[in-house]
Amino acid sequence: MKWALLTLSGIALILVFSGLAIALFVTETEKGQHLDNSQLLNDKAAVLTNNAKKVVIVFSRSGNTHVLANHIAELHNADVKVITAEDYSLGIHGWIRALYDARSHVASITPEKLNLQQYDTVYLGAPIWLYSPAPPIWQFAKNNAFTDKHVVLFNTFNSKFEQHFIDEFESLVKQNGAVSFSHQAINRGRMGNQLSTQDMLDTYNQHYQGVSNGY
Repeated sequence: MKWALLTLSGIALILVFSGLAIALFVTETEKGQHLDNSQLLNDKAAVLTNNAKKVVIVFSRSGNTHVLANHIAELHNADVKVITAEDYSLGIHGWIRALYDARSHVASITPEKLNLQQYDTVYLGAPIWLYSPAPPIWQFAKNNAFTDKHVVLFNTFNSKFEQHFIDEFESLVKQNGAVSFSHQAINRGRMGNQLSTQDMLDTYNQHYQGVSNGY
């Protein structure tokens, strides 16, 4: 019995240290990505126009999806608006909270609503967390009306997404007035072997550049 307890304690310690190692690896990688992406975002300001008919609204922790959002805005002469969520700030605490909430459709966001009246097309962007779009973009979609608007959900992700979450998101925006919906997604690959930023944008161009979804 004593030997069994010691064995179980050893296994528990291994699991704890393994979990800490994974958390440190992921959060340090995210911080590095954020630093690199912040420089890109500073060097190339988001497109802002006075009479744009399209808008790109994005939530992004480490900045990868934000960089893609700016790229989409340049392609479509669109405005860019950024959603923030303090609960999911960079670091171990924010990462754990993101894991815990990953499949939730509820989040505390800023801003909660935006005036979308001038736009006919709304791009909504977020990373995929545990196969579902991150909670802040769900919350934004719940808070806002998309009456007579075309909605495009775009995501970056590390492994995969599950289609039923995308279908649920489509139902949500259509309940809030959207007249059409489409989905765009870029698989960046697992951490430690991800697409570079340029490769991510090139991949987007190969699949979606020139796609207007008929409007």
